[in-house]
Amino acid sequence: MSQTMRAIEITEAGGPEVLQLCERPVPTPGAGEVVIKVAYAGVNRPDALQRAGMYAPPPTASDLPGLEASGEIVAIGEGVSEWEVGDKVCALLPGGGYAEYVLTPAAHCLPIPEGMGLREAACLPETFFTVWSNVFQRGGLQAGERFLVHGGSSGIGTTAIQLAKIFGARVFATAGSDDKCEACLKLGAERAINYRDEDFVEILRAEGGANLILDMVGGSYIPRNVKTLSDDGRLVQIAFLTGPKVELNFAQIMTRRLTVTGSTLRPQSDLAKAKIAADLREKVWPLLDAGRVAPVMDSEFALEEASAAHARMETSGHIGKIVLKV
Repeated sequence: MSQTMRAIEITEAGGPEVLQLCERPVPTPGAGEVVIKVAYAGVNRPDALQRAGMYAPPPTASDLPGLEASGEIVAIGEGVSEWEVGDKVCALLPGGGYAEYVLTPAAHCLPIPEGMGLREAACLPETFFTVWSNVFQRGGLQAGERFLVHGGSSGIGTTAIQLAKIFGARVFATAGSDDKCEACLKLGAERAINYRDEDFVEILRAEGGANLILDMVGGSYIPRNVKTLSDDGRLVQIAFLTGPKVELNFAQIMTRRLTVTGSTLRPQSDLAKAKIAADLREKVWPLLDAGRVAPVMDSEFALEEASAAHARMETSGHIGKIVLKV
């Protein structure tokens, strides 16, 4: 293994053009860690936020972007017993995925699902960890409940629709075009709402309200989401694409017994992420192995085209996941 690797660094805070190819030392694993030779890296919204200077990596993480990847384990740290050199895995990363080699805790790796290529597997960790922890662990989605996901055609949305449907919920999704709505319906949504033409509040209230909403839009959607919830409903916030500040009457939260919560994945402890990984391996990986759930792929770019991949994501024209081929 060589001592240096190609990687994409953020030269300064700014637009996609600040992503530049560089050379970095290949990382070495500490206790409980593995080094993966990256085949593909997933591209996610938090990468763009980090690039823009709005989402600093944790102090111990690589400054390189990239929160998920697939590839082959090439080095193992002390105390790692569950993996061997040569194992093919996909992994949630603390950062550093836009590179030829990346370091991550061994407990954040998962096997490549049966019959799935490394390209598709690179798209699993960030979205599946996020959806599982927020929709099922935090949001407590149950079979028969009405579930609304905003941004249904995004990586998060396409994952949430499939998992909610397979676990027996009634799924509703919002998206910004007829094509995107069609994609949501194909994945299992019973109703896809084009937010440019229709009001999701009215549509869900006619059904009795949403028991659970997963939202990454924020802003003006927050009071509308609260209106959309049924009594005892839950709102889970995972991002604020249009801003985190809004005026809200909290009396309705009290009188209708609503729960408003949310989380981000990256700042959580290694142990918390390891627990999500173990849960996914037990409850979701068999569905991936059986082909009952699969990532929706949008496009692939070479590592050195990372800026074009970010530009693609930020137009919001994509349906599903974008990957870098390393």
